[in-house]
Amino acid sequence: MIGKKASGIALLVILLTSVTGAPASAQAADAKQPSVDNPHMHLWGTDNIGQCWTHFDANETTSAVDGYGEKEFAQNQQVDVNFNCAMSDSFKSDMYLNPNGTIRMDLGIYVASGDCDDTSECQELRISLLKGSTVVASQEFATSTYDDNQIIWEIPISDNMTRWNKSFEEPQIQFEYSKPNPSGLGCGILIDCSGIFRVYYSDNTDGMNTEILFPVINATDPIAVGGDNPPPSSTDSGLLPGFGLLGGLGAMAAGAIASRRRLV
Repeated sequence: MIGKKASGIALLVILLTSVTGAPASAQAADAKQPSVDNPHMHLWGTDNIGQCWTHFDANETTSAVDGYGEKEFAQNQQVDVNFNCAMSDSFKSDMYLNPNGTIRMDLGIYVASGDCDDTSECQELRISLLKGSTVVASQEFATSTYDDNQIIWEIPISDNMTRWNKSFEEPQIQFEYSKPNPSGLGCGILIDCSGIFRVYYSDNTDGMNTEILFPVINATDPIAVGGDNPPPSSTDSGLLPGFGLLGGLGAMAAGAIASRRRLV
């Protein structure tokens, strides 16, 4: 009698342990995903600026050792770049942003280039935020040559930024810049006048801040726009949030114990 009752209790303990242990492992696996508690997207890449990626984990072991990627342009060559940095992992669920919030983009850039003239095609540093393949915000920034440039860009949330669908609307960052190569007396003879365009990554040691803050909210938040398919509400069962499945498993185990008592 006691042995059968104990076995039923043991079954309940095993069921509860297997369920309560799941969220911790799931949370650990989602370190690269956005959430209310994890809203900062980070920029990573190789030594070559054309090979870059982003995700929401502040740690990356495969990024450039020097903490930045750059491209060097030979003397008398136009300093010309146009590339995108996209997420390394697709969203596992849609990302919702506070419609009253602001995206803050902090980026570090270093450039070595000449000045524009009537014979050259110029493009000031232009940074764009893309939602999938669609540009949702774009702005030009003045830069100082032969110097680090800390970019701070605050983007108010518009109607087309409140919901980012998984698998095809992940954010991308686009960089565009085009200016003549450095020039002047002694270039190519006394001094090296090669052009340079550099992007600092999130783990750089040069003191440049590189991260993008998204005002992430839950799909079930009352102000979430487009959150018309939220997860099933636990309040429908009258139980505390997150305990619907636990309650069901508990009832199953209790039924098993009662059934064994009747057989005794």
